Amino acid sequence: VLQDCGADCAKFQKSELEYKFNKKALERPYTSKHSWGKTYGEHKRHLEFSHDQYRELKKYAEEIGIFFTASGMDEMAVEFLHELDVPFFKVGSGDTNNFPYLEKTAKKGRPMVISSGMQSMNTMHQVYQIVKPINPNFCFLQCTSAYPLQPEDVNLRVISAYQSAFPDIPIGYSGHETGIAISVAAVAMGAKVLERHVTLDKTWKGSDHQASLEPNELAELVKAIRTVEKAMGSPIKQLLPCEMACNEKLGKSVVAKVAIPEGAILTLDMLTVKVGEPKGFPPESIFDLVGQKVKRNIEEDETVTEQAVENHVKKVKC
Repeated sequence: VLQDCGADCAKFQKSELEYKFNKKALERPYTSKHSWGKTYGEHKRHLEFSHDQYRELKKYAEEIGIFFTASGMDEMAVEFLHELDVPFFKVGSGDTNNFPYLEKTAKKGRPMVISSGMQSMNTMHQVYQIVKPINPNFCFLQCTSAYPLQPEDVNLRVISAYQSAFPDIPIGYSGHETGIAISVAAVAMGAKVLERHVTLDKTWKGSDHQASLEPNELAELVKAIRTVEKAMGSPIKQLLPCEMACNEKLGKSVVAKVAIPEGAILTLDMLTVKVGEPKGFPPESIFDLVGQKVKRNIEEDETVTEQAVENHVKKVKC
């Protein structure tokens, strides 16, 4: 499904439950409508894929030609993912302020994608200072840890703040909102990595499903992002080849407002701007023409051309 939709990578979450949770957390009764067990531990054990299942998933991803990785939700999960030879580690928001975990993960030498849900800018500066000297290959994702996420809590402007504060690393976005518009906007703001949750059915049991995209939405999102990537284009503003037809048809020229006799010195009140045939001086040249001598008669409403102006040196557009 992910490959058909155009995604580059499938990311799961890997936990070694006894290392992620303490005993009391695992023994806590879990009576939510989303529960798959009487305790939180039973619930998580029911949902957790085994090491063999992860190996099978990775093999399948390789066969269909997409990357496969996971968020290592504790240090032992990172050890397993390292052994699995994933292309990069995802650091979930819950471990971003877990500094010993960050150090150990960074030392593995794999690229890292670090989410920033629940964190402050001060913490993110600390994260940068810990990871950068050990492993320069990492990026930050703007993220708000709410499921589903309301637009007013997205704060896409943090992407710009991260770009300013950390100009030497890529910045991305991890979204838990509904729909695709906000994620497309994140890419337009320069997000280089985009993460979204994906489900086959939003009505399934589990709190994440309603904050996820169904395959048709994922395909639409990828298509929109590829369009925006093309549209970002170049920062150089210039007349483009695709604009030539419009310029030829509707581009304006300097035109004589009155009949101008040979030998006259041009003044502004002799000139106006119209769509002219043939093309003459472009409108931006009108002030440069003032004070120039005319070397032949120019009729009223006639385009002012280079041949009619004495010693005119054409300025090259920069």
